[in-house]
Amino acid sequence: MIRTGLLGAATAALLAAASATAQADTAITMIQCGDSLAEGYDRFIAEWEENNPGYTVDVEIIGWSQCQEKITTLAAAGTPVGLAYVGSRTLKQFAENDLIVPVPMSEEEKASYYPNIVSTVTYDGTQWGVPVAFSTKALYWNKDLFAQAGLDPETPPKTWQELYDMAATIKEKTDAAGYGLSAKTFDNTMHQYLHWVYTNNGQVIDENGEIVLDSPQNLEALAWYGKMVDVAQEGPTAYEQDDLTALFNDRKVAMIQQGPWVRVRLNEELNWGVAPLPLGPQAKGPGTLLITDSLAVFKGTGYEDKAIDLAKWLTNPVHQFFYEKTHGLTPLRPVPGVEQMVEEDPTWKPFLDGIAFGGPEPLFTDYKAFQNAMIDMVQAVVTGTKEPEAALKETAGEIEAYR
Repeated sequence: MIRTGLLGAATAALLAAASATAQADTAITMIQCGDSLAEGYDRFIAEWEENNPGYTVDVEIIGWSQCQEKITTLAAAGTPVGLAYVGSRTLKQFAENDLIVPVPMSEEEKASYYPNIVSTVTYDGTQWGVPVAFSTKALYWNKDLFAQAGLDPETPPKTWQELYDMAATIKEKTDAAGYGLSAKTFDNTMHQYLHWVYTNNGQVIDENGEIVLDSPQNLEALAWYGKMVDVAQEGPTAYEQDDLTALFNDRKVAMIQQGPWVRVRLNEELNWGVAPLPLGPQAKGPGTLLITDSLAVFKGTGYEDKAIDLAKWLTNPVHQFFYEKTHGLTPLRPVPGVEQMVEEDPTWKPFLDGIAFGGPEPLFTDYKAFQNAMIDMVQAVVTGTKEPEAALKETAGEIEAYR
């Protein structure tokens, strides 16, 4: 009797322990793109797990080249990851295919971001992700090449016309090209064109969800993009923005459009400055393309609410600013510390100045097809195979099918 009772007690204890373990093993799966876990995330995740007993976070790190494909494949196969790092450009496609859930934001949460940031994750009036990484662009210029060409090395161009004129002078009077022009079959060729759109008060999709690519502002942007061939490096279709950064480092081009991370990748002996992107004739103020990546919550895991909570915890103002500082990204919010950051390093300021009049990366159901159509349009104008007006009209009609 005593032996049986002990066995019964032991069995009960084992069952209780197994039950507790089962509860503790409710793992929220998460995919982060890159080579390693983002700095600080181990601490943030541990804190979240402590505040949410019964849940753990299982993070898988996947290289950039395979990351988005694996996330999409898992979701389409009905075995979704709980939370994943995605390009915000893909959110509409995921939403239209019922693969992700909305991530509701309060008015207070929306107001905490810089202007227009929330629009990068908004489709049909609903937020479908939490912004986690943000980039803007500014104009880098080589002061020594300016001086060599007889230009004021401390005065960068403020308008498209000044950009062209200064670039022409540099190309004529030095061994360098005046401007680095991207036209490679690569996503940032479209991005580079959109910087011209958003520095001329243009849009691709308006507030009513209508495609407005074929507009006077965008035609001016495309025509000027093609005009810059005259003062750019030879063969723009062979170059994307990182290739141009290498040319800038080698003093082979005098000006490029690039993100804030380039500030710490330039040769120490290079004498450079950074300024807001030059403005087009229709501009209302400094502009830039606003590109975000997001944390998206996938449907069908059974713990979507917890995944949303985790996403917001990882990207709360304190955690997010730490992430931005360690990764050299443009801040998403005007949090305490941003002003000090700019005071300590004024080269940050141009990357913030363009936000107020910036625009989002347009959301399309077939984003790849949209992107390819835009790249084809830019290449046609850069190579002279189509006139800007014809190329713009043709592309505006084509992308209607990709909405």
